[in-house]
Amino acid sequence: MKVNCHALFWTVKAFLPQMKAQNHGHIVTIASVLGLFSTACVEDYCASKFAAVGFHESLAHELLAEEVEGVKTTLVCPYIVDTGMFDGCKIREEMELLLPPLEPQYCVEQAMNAILIDQPLVCIPRLTYLSCFKLLPWESNVVVYRFIGSDKCMYPFIDTMRKQVCNTSIKVA
Repeated sequence: MKVNCHALFWTVKAFLPQMKAQNHGHIVTIASVLGLFSTACVEDYCASKFAAVGFHESLAHELLAEEVEGVKTTLVCPYIVDTGMFDGCKIREEMELLLPPLEPQYCVEQAMNAILIDQPLVCIPRLTYLSCFKLLPWESNVVVYRFIGSDKCMYPFIDTMRKQVCNTSIKVA
């Protein structure tokens, strides 16, 4: 929460007053598609990213309400980025062809393009924009999650982490 949410509060608190005074600037929030929809076993991560999305949306509404037209906002919501943070996270093999882990450089390029054209939201890849449309009943979302394999995608990651902890404990003993 300190990194994904609280840091946003303090950073904006430090810079927004001057941006408003100059009517110029751009606030970029790096969230995640897990801030738009959730999955099992990463409740803390999802909560922090939902908080980031909520903070960003509220801030964007505040700027609109105050008619601060020179301060732009962009919310960046990437899918799994291949940084090693979630090594082992797997969706169904057939679906990984559509949604493979993203290269960090690609995410940076997509975010920079969105910033340069003042795009308020960028979901990376585009297929993940579908997560923004929560028009279907909960049960329908569950069916889609299960089809994609998102419902249990963290299980292999958790198994890997447990094995690493066990191996570290054995080596220390």
